[in-house]
Amino acid sequence: MTTQRRMHLGAFMRPVSLHTGAWRYPGSYPDANFNFKHLRAFAERLEAAKFDAFFMADHLAVLNMPVEALKRSHTVTSFEPFTLLSALASVTSRIGLVATASTTFDEPYHVARRFASLDHISGGRAGWNIVTTANPDAALNFGLEAHVEHGERYHRAREFYDVVTGLWDSFADDAFVRDVESGLFFDPSKMHVLDHKGDELSVRGPLNIARPPQGWPVIVQAGQSEPGRQLAAETAEVVFCSPRDLAAGRALYGDIKVRMGAIGRDPAHLKILPAAFVVIGDTVQEAVAKRAKLDSLVYYESGVASLSIALGHDVSAFDPDGPLPEIPETNASKTGRSQVLKLARDEGLTVRQLAQRYGGYSGLAFVGTAESIADEMAEWLMTDGSDGFNVVFPYLPQGLDDVVDRLVPELQRRGLFRTEYSGSTLREHLGLPRPTNRFFSK
Repeated sequence: MTTQRRMHLGAFMRPVSLHTGAWRYPGSYPDANFNFKHLRAFAERLEAAKFDAFFMADHLAVLNMPVEALKRSHTVTSFEPFTLLSALASVTSRIGLVATASTTFDEPYHVARRFASLDHISGGRAGWNIVTTANPDAALNFGLEAHVEHGERYHRAREFYDVVTGLWDSFADDAFVRDVESGLFFDPSKMHVLDHKGDELSVRGPLNIARPPQGWPVIVQAGQSEPGRQLAAETAEVVFCSPRDLAAGRALYGDIKVRMGAIGRDPAHLKILPAAFVVIGDTVQEAVAKRAKLDSLVYYESGVASLSIALGHDVSAFDPDGPLPEIPETNASKTGRSQVLKLARDEGLTVRQLAQRYGGYSGLAFVGTAESIADEMAEWLMTDGSDGFNVVFPYLPQGLDDVVDRLVPELQRRGLFRTEYSGSTLREHLGLPRPTNRFFSK
C-alpha cells in the first residue's frame, strides 16, 4: 500500500512511559526517567528512525497523590524539560524538541526567552507545548491557596500566547547587521517594543534575543475541552490529544479543523496527533499477554490515585468493588473527568476496575503485530482521525526498540512514513510555514 499522505510521529518522553508499571517490567530500566545516558540513547534511536519530535510533558507538583501511591511512581523525579532538551540538542541534529511550559505559573518573557534560546541552540527544532496546568496541587507551589479557575486559566493562556509570539517578533530577521567597519551591531529601526498591556499581563519588551530560526518555535497544544479546542483552533500548529477511539478522534479532528476555517486559518497548518500506547508482539496474542503482564504490575493504591487525579476528586474511600458513585464537578481537567465517567458508564466498570485501567494506561492503545498496528494507524490517517500519533511506549528500552525496529519499517514499507528527513527544522518535518513577522514585512 502506498499513499501521498504520510503520518507524523512524535515520541512521548516525559515521563518515558505513562504506565505506572513500566519501570518494573522485566528488562526495563527502572531509572529511565532520570538517567541522561539512557535518555540520550533514546533520542538518538528516535532520530535514526526519523521521528518528527521528542516530546516532554511536565508537572509542577510531586505531592499530587497519597504517599502510599506516590512511593510506587516512577514519575516522582524527572529532569526539567528545557535543561534536558538543551543537552539533547547538542547530541542530535534533526529530531524536534518539544517542551511544556505553563501559562498559569510562568511569565511570558521567561517562556519567550527560553524557547527562542532552545530554537537557536538546536538550529530550529524547538516546539512549545502550551498548557494551563490542570493539577490543583501545582498552585500550592506558586504562592496560591487554591487553583486558578478553569475559564480564567484559558483566558490568560490566550493573552499569554499573543505576548510570547509578539516578543519573538521583537527583531526583524535581518536586524543584526554586525558591521565591524561601521561599528553598527544592529539596526534600531528593525527593533519593536511590544509594550503590551492587557487584562492579565503587562510586558514592555523587546525580547533580548534575536528572532528564532523558525520565526516562532512550533506551537503545540494539548487540551481538548471546549476552551481547549478553541485555543487550539486559534493558536496551535500541533495538537496532542487523547481520543479513546477512531469515532472520537474523527469528531475531534473535524471540530478543530472546522473552527480553524471559521476564523480564517488554513486547516492544513495544524497537525493533530493523538497519544497512542503501542505494544508489539510476534502475534496479537503475544502482544495482549505483554500488556496483561504490564498491567499486573500496578498496585491498587497507585491505580486509585491515578483515577482520583483523572476525576479531580479523591475516590480512595469508595467501595472498590462497587460502581463509581456520583462525582461532583471540580476545577481540574474537564476532559479527564468526562472520559472516566463515560468509560465507567459504557463498560459498567467498578472502582477497582477503573483504578486498574487508570493505574496502567487508559487511553488509545494499539496492541498487536507490527502489521496489524500499521493497519489501524493507516485507517486513522486515511479517514481523518489524525495526522499521525504521539507514541507512548509501554516500557523502556524494549517498547521503544519494538516501535523503531518493527513498526517504523512496516510503515515505511507501506509509504506511510518518511525514510529520510527532507529538512532540518521541526517546521519542515511537519510541513508548516514559517510565520511572518507581524511588525516587519521582511
